[in-house]
Amino acid sequence: MANRSRKLTPKASKQNKPRAGAMKRVAKNPQKKLKGGSWLSSMLAMSTTGCAYAILLISASLIMAFAWISVLFIFNPDRVSWLNKILPAWAQIPLGKHERPKTLKQIQLDLSKKNQIFGEPLPLNQNTETSFLLPVFQQRANCQSDCKELVELRVYELSVELEFKSQSENYYYLVTQLPVTGSEESFVTSPWLDETSEPQDISIPLPLTQVQRFEGGTPSPGVWFNLRGQRQQETGAFAYGQIVYYNPERRNLLQMLSWASPNGQLPKWQQVTGDSTKELVVDQTVGLEPHLQVYQVKSLKLFLKPIQLEAITLKSPVLKDYGYQNALSIARSGLWTPAFEWLKFIKKQRKGILPEAAQAQMDLIRLHSQLTQTQAQKIWASPSQEVLADLIDGRWGKALQVFEASPHNSQEIATLLKADKKRLWNRTAAALRVNPNRREVQAWFALILAVQQGEGHANSWLKAQPKITKENLDYIQGLLARLNGEITKSQISSQIVGTVQPITQVTSSEWLANSTADLKLTDNQVWYQVEVSAFNDGKRWLNYPFENLNPPKTDAAKFFWKTLGITSDSEIQIVVWLPNGEQKISIAAIKAVQLRGKVLRLLAASPKIPENQNDVLQPKPLALTNAALEWVQPSPITLRELYQQNPQGVKVILSSVWQSLQESGEILAGAIPTFEEMQEKLGDWPVQVIDLTNNAQPEIILTISPEAIASLNQSKPGMPAENTEQRRDRTIILSDSNEVIYTDFTGNDLQRLSAIAKLSGMQSLALLVENAHNYSLKRWSDKNQRFE
Repeated sequence: MANRSRKLTPKASKQNKPRAGAMKRVAKNPQKKLKGGSWLSSMLAMSTTGCAYAILLISASLIMAFAWISVLFIFNPDRVSWLNKILPAWAQIPLGKHERPKTLKQIQLDLSKKNQIFGEPLPLNQNTETSFLLPVFQQRANCQSDCKELVELRVYELSVELEFKSQSENYYYLVTQLPVTGSEESFVTSPWLDETSEPQDISIPLPLTQVQRFEGGTPSPGVWFNLRGQRQQETGAFAYGQIVYYNPERRNLLQMLSWASPNGQLPKWQQVTGDSTKELVVDQTVGLEPHLQVYQVKSLKLFLKPIQLEAITLKSPVLKDYGYQNALSIARSGLWTPAFEWLKFIKKQRKGILPEAAQAQMDLIRLHSQLTQTQAQKIWASPSQEVLADLIDGRWGKALQVFEASPHNSQEIATLLKADKKRLWNRTAAALRVNPNRREVQAWFALILAVQQGEGHANSWLKAQPKITKENLDYIQGLLARLNGEITKSQISSQIVGTVQPITQVTSSEWLANSTADLKLTDNQVWYQVEVSAFNDGKRWLNYPFENLNPPKTDAAKFFWKTLGITSDSEIQIVVWLPNGEQKISIAAIKAVQLRGKVLRLLAASPKIPENQNDVLQPKPLALTNAALEWVQPSPITLRELYQQNPQGVKVILSSVWQSLQESGEILAGAIPTFEEMQEKLGDWPVQVIDLTNNAQPEIILTISPEAIASLNQSKPGMPAENTEQRRDRTIILSDSNEVIYTDFTGNDLQRLSAIAKLSGMQSLALLVENAHNYSLKRWSDKNQRFE
């Protein structure tokens, strides 16, 4: 056994000890590891690296967290008040301007010690106990009314800390405060002082005496307040103030805007530009002169002031469009309604799309236009006030009717023009820049010039106008004569429309001739009888039948000459259409008048006019004086082009037109084709777009030729071929609500629309319609909703 043990020991030692050769190899190459040791070393290295990265990330996060807490502590320590729950008493963070929270009684006592007055708290949310705005007032010295002057605004929030929450009374932290200074007197009153008033050298602050929270519909987040005061002036009470905004995210108060209103109106939030955010509107209207300041809420990239109130102005046009620039120019002069109508047309041309800033300018103009239109539609007891309202709204013709209505009106309106401080002058000058040849505007410019600088200046200006006609010059000079009470020099210009037919024999006893007239013809003249359809007596248009013409028994001829306006202008035009469609105009002289029953006729002498060769195709001869009508010819577009602008409207239009053609028997009755089929057949038909009903919305005028109607029937079996040479164009007019409001397809084939015209002194347009025996002027009746 002993021998065996001795044999085993060397063997075991041999297995447990490394061989000498292996030891030598390791010594020679220390980087070579044993198999088991290599895995363990790798794991240890990886663990060491991961720990290093984790420590770096945790350190960076802690540094950033401490940095953010430091920023909050500097700018708003209340935001880190939660740290007080985990900090010891000696390390507590001081809050609310380093003040401890206080009860309302303590706050009031502190203010009393400073001779300040505790105002009525205003809630910042639904619960006043949670947070509120506190106005702080101070008693004004030597004061008899409104003696409390606002000097500061404070925001308080309820303390939710356990130390104060357990108390019987609520404790509040002072979150932020804003010193308040009154509005400068020069800012409040100077913009509305008369030119004769002397500006004050020293401007003192006017006190703010009330604080009001804006309720409902204000831009969010945040709360808006109106600080206001009132100043009594000779012309009434001026209201003024400041707009203050509380930002709940930054927890600060911002003074956003100073405002003033000469009519005492307070600012209000109102939907103006059409988006979801309301705008602040400050009404600075003086008398009939509208002036509205509209402010939009705009974002700012400032931490403490993220928003501002920015005024919508008309100083710089947003679009590089000549028409748009002209519209803004006349708007700046005060012609709000003409500017708005122009902008609506431009927007329609752009398919209803305008840049946001341009739309805001248009909406500002619309807001003013609504005010001026409302004023112009009122019934005024004073002619001067009525004329002022009309001129402010750009109703030149209507204002002239009031001026010409009576000598008293003329003299009262002259006083108004003489006292004008350039507001009417600027409007007329702006309107003339856009259209220098419009007679009504020329007339008002000349009238203002005459009363302010003398009639000689007005006449010199009139004669210098390059395109003024003799008729317009005579008419305006007649208006100038009214300023001096010389009514006889200002007879109305004749404005007559009627039909013409030749007569071969004249019995002088049947006609009322002017005393200077001679019922004899000169060489190459023949007699024509004009049956009057309508005329203007200087106040209004009268239409056949003439039931209220009551001439005196003595000197009836003078009555008719004056009423018809032919005392100084007895010429009348006779218009004849030749077979090729060409017009031929002859000038006739009115010699006598006749009233039988309800029919008014004129006797006129003229060179012989061409006779109607084809009564079916040719319109009847038309008689009219030079000042009666102004033809209106809108540029036509195709229905296909109109579809690009108003697809839904065109669908209704095509259906209405097709139905009208069926009802009149022009095409066979039956199912109305699909829109695509009608568009294929009618898409190239021309239409005109114009406002005929005076509602600022355009109507659609579709004039249809006989050939166009015949083309619709070519594919319909059983429909007899038409002789299109014996037919004339016919017209359908559809309202802005796509209802047929006029049609020539009456079934009796006795009515045709001849032209669209503007009557002198009238706002709305008129239709000149040829009937079976005469012409008639039809205007839209708002009351009866039809042309009459």
